[in-house]
Amino acid sequence: MKKLFSRFTFVALTIILMFLFMVSLFVGVFYFIDYVIIYFFPKTELAIRIAVAVTDWLVLVCTVLHAANRDMIPETKVPWITFIISLNVIGVALYIVFSSNRPSKRGRKRYRALYESSSCHSARVYSKEETEEALGRWAGVSEALQAANPAATMYGGTKTEYFSSGEDYAQSLIRDLENAEKFIFLEFFIIAKGKLWSEILEVLKRKAQAGVDVRVMYDDIGNMGKVHFRYHKTLRKFGIHCVKFNPFVPVVTNVHNNRDHRKIVVIDGRIGYTGGINLADEYVNLKHPFGHWKDTAVRLEGEGVKGLTLMFLRLYNLQNKTNEDFAAFLPERFERFEGEGFVQPYGDGPRPLYEKQVGEDVYINILNTARKSVWIMTPYLIIDYRMREALVLAAARGVDVRLVTPHVPDKKIPFALTRSNYMALIKGGVKIYEYTPGFVHAKAFLADGTVGVVGTINLDYRSLLFHFEDAVFMYGTKAVEQLQADFEDTFSKSALQTEEDAKKSVVWRGICEVAKLFAPLF
Repeated sequence: MKKLFSRFTFVALTIILMFLFMVSLFVGVFYFIDYVIIYFFPKTELAIRIAVAVTDWLVLVCTVLHAANRDMIPETKVPWITFIISLNVIGVALYIVFSSNRPSKRGRKRYRALYESSSCHSARVYSKEETEEALGRWAGVSEALQAANPAATMYGGTKTEYFSSGEDYAQSLIRDLENAEKFIFLEFFIIAKGKLWSEILEVLKRKAQAGVDVRVMYDDIGNMGKVHFRYHKTLRKFGIHCVKFNPFVPVVTNVHNNRDHRKIVVIDGRIGYTGGINLADEYVNLKHPFGHWKDTAVRLEGEGVKGLTLMFLRLYNLQNKTNEDFAAFLPERFERFEGEGFVQPYGDGPRPLYEKQVGEDVYINILNTARKSVWIMTPYLIIDYRMREALVLAAARGVDVRLVTPHVPDKKIPFALTRSNYMALIKGGVKIYEYTPGFVHAKAFLADGTVGVVGTINLDYRSLLFHFEDAVFMYGTKAVEQLQADFEDTFSKSALQTEEDAKKSVVWRGICEVAKLFAPLF
């Protein structure tokens, strides 16, 4: 009964009703022509029917041409053209309303203003020549990242620490929160009531009462069923500045796909965290709905935290409809940690706020640059042709390409779609391991034992196209060494998949092939 009358059910019913209303509106036009106009003007029936047929054909052709020539990935074009041709006017209506995942025009204007006003804080620390000297052949990946996202500045002298489990992450996070003096920023996709959040909330309440500027931003749809829809107002009563990102409103739009999937913590502008871990008990194995939950995160201390601070402030001010002076949250001097390599925090999000597919481009550039190995952890493997070819081509060059995916799924359809990609990759020389103790939620890349990426970006269409995401590109850091040790430990607990494993359940694989056609839309 709780689920039946939950907000999630209300939202689902609202979307269904909006869809039915839209369809009935278009169908109603044809019924109006058939039963009203032709009834009163029977002599014009042939002319009207010819005009309707020609108009219908022209609309169909123009819509198909628009979809075919539109600036979007081919995997998205195919299902839309299929919808348009097979459903005719209803397909056209669906395309007009739902094909765009662009944030609202007002939101885009506000974001650009925030980006421009804060761009002075993202100035390059290292020149191109210094980057090439410091990173060697990996400098191209860093330069391409900054070209795609000018705010993605590379920093040196930043202390890094990698967490191979949510349990270790939580202990460190709470310890740092207790030591906050000026401000605490939290940005999460999910904040769920439970032991972990209760412990963190108690710290936040104490800090807010002590005069620390505590800000929390969580995704509205991501938290449906996790907290009450007015929970942000509850937090405000404790002195915590809280906003919901992109709250759901019952209108016909696809903008609801633009979710805030980031997990960012910033403390006093000097310490920052990011990774796959949300603030819910299953992420730290206080609950075990899917076996052992394998997740990862990284802690930054030093100047590199500036990248995470600016990412949070831009999106927070966008949602809060404010335009603060970001300089007030950026320390004038940072402690410099020598011998710590380089870090490059970066964000990703929907077009046109981000002109490139930043997250996917970084992954592909790493695959193209690696010479020895690329090891990847991802909960979902729902990839486009470009990513699949990059994986296979790297393996063909002799690179040891390995993927770690879950053995126990959190969602059955994404799990089935993940497994449906195994055969092509295994035949291409990619090794795939399933983490047998449970579910892998980590999003991590390791290349040649030198370069690592830890963040929130999954290998699926939602992360790569629709969501606001973040990650940290690292070169020669302590965290990269720790990431390699964790990969080696994870392989020992995982089962290598074979072609025989990939051939299982022929019927289900057939269903998945059909489902993959429409995966880019959802």
